[in-house]
Amino acid sequence: MATDNRINFWRRNAKVPGSVQPVYGAQHPPLDPRLRRTYPKDTKPKFNNIKTKKASSFHEFARSTNDAWDIDDEEDEEFLGTFNPAVSIPPGLHTTSSTQNQQHQAGDTESAVSHRTAPPRTDSPNLQDVQEEDTECKQVNGKVVKSSSDAHLNTSSVRSTLQKQQSLPVRPIIPLVARISDQNASGAPPMTVREKSRLDKFRQLLASSSTDLEELRKHSWSGIPREVRPITWRLLSGYLPANKERRELVLKRKREEYFRFIEQYYHSRTDEHYKDTYRQIHIDIPRTNPLIPLFQQPAVQEVFERILFIWAIRHPASGYVQGINDLVTPFFVVFLSEFVTEDMENFDVAALPLETQRNIEADSFWCMSKLLDGIQDNYTFAQPGIQNKVKALEELVSRIDEDIHNHFKRYEVEYLQFAFRWMNNLLMRELPLRCTIRLWDTYQAEAEGFSHFHLYVCAAFLIKWRKEILSMVDFQGLLMLLQNLPTIHWGNEEVGLLLAEAYRLKYMFADAPSHYKR
Repeated sequence: MATDNRINFWRRNAKVPGSVQPVYGAQHPPLDPRLRRTYPKDTKPKFNNIKTKKASSFHEFARSTNDAWDIDDEEDEEFLGTFNPAVSIPPGLHTTSSTQNQQHQAGDTESAVSHRTAPPRTDSPNLQDVQEEDTECKQVNGKVVKSSSDAHLNTSSVRSTLQKQQSLPVRPIIPLVARISDQNASGAPPMTVREKSRLDKFRQLLASSSTDLEELRKHSWSGIPREVRPITWRLLSGYLPANKERRELVLKRKREEYFRFIEQYYHSRTDEHYKDTYRQIHIDIPRTNPLIPLFQQPAVQEVFERILFIWAIRHPASGYVQGINDLVTPFFVVFLSEFVTEDMENFDVAALPLETQRNIEADSFWCMSKLLDGIQDNYTFAQPGIQNKVKALEELVSRIDEDIHNHFKRYEVEYLQFAFRWMNNLLMRELPLRCTIRLWDTYQAEAEGFSHFHLYVCAAFLIKWRKEILSMVDFQGLLMLLQNLPTIHWGNEEVGLLLAEAYRLKYMFADAPSHYKR
């Protein structure tokens, strides 16, 4: 009987395996242009004429789809067949290797948002374009729209905006979800009087001979100004000492130590013992933020390969695990921001002085290492840290919102099916990168932010979508929603509200044994 069902499945789905609509995440909108179109209300895209029955349980869902994480075998053969050990080391690293010139396509992505994806927008329009857009008035659905931000919310203006952008010889268009800018989604001014006052306070703290780290954490909890975020992250992560006089010496020593690791270990990536680790890293790197040109540059991908490989062989208890590659990106972007003020998505990293590139790489390695030191049990054999955190999330939600918990039980949705990724990637696949950076401001300011407070952020994040969750009445719909939550428009305001709710939950439940046992 099972064989007959499988045969019938292939007859109905002759095009590709797993014709059920793929599950994507916020970092990776679908690259298929058909999925980016905005459809009129009550109109669904018809990618094929197959009518698929909605799965009512996990077993039915599993029978009707295949693994979406598989990679192309041809890519493996190409990698193994053309591998050259003398690659990936830029000049100045004092090794015998040369620069690698290999770049993968970003089409093989693990996750992307559904056809709800917002229209692409350029990140840094010039002043003239902004003034022209502000003065334009359009009639949309009987409503006068005076700004492009309002026009983006409806179909007709989306099409006109796309046509205008495609007709101009500008840099590659960056979708909203892929924008790194940490300004509010509402378009609020990047620097208010209050923000200037906060920036002055940060600079005063950082300028003291011995920085008060507790005071710095207190001010960082509600967000760190972009101008001082790099030095603040270095201090809060424990990479730099509080004593100002020692910082330059420590930076110099740690950067030199990292590149000694490169000279000592990186050549071993072709050894029999490590080649599988390097191969997996090499495959995963192009999947990291595939819509942002910055991360598709060969120079940047080589940096990530070195960082991840060196970390993996220095931590044999866990080694490299898929998902760790995402954890490098916030540090890399923050430390790059010291030298790039705008249009970071398209910035050519190779144009920076070699010494600057080396410093960004070394700082990213050490700060990522400090983060992983606190959550390494997430990546050891069987990933017990993640298993425990998912179980804790289930217990917490059962006490916070029994309706959601019972709804999941009714439709056989297991928390592990959606929350594993939340813990493994620290919500980086659910939120745009700009939101992750803001989130990590608080994580670094909070005691055990990445290991413990993250649990309450995940609980607050789940409850945020209560209405949408309870409106889904089948297994497949619930799973698609939970792995494709519409956060592409989120900015600092939304992340601030999420963190406030997480803090409330922690205050109520973390030290209340009758409610929740940690």
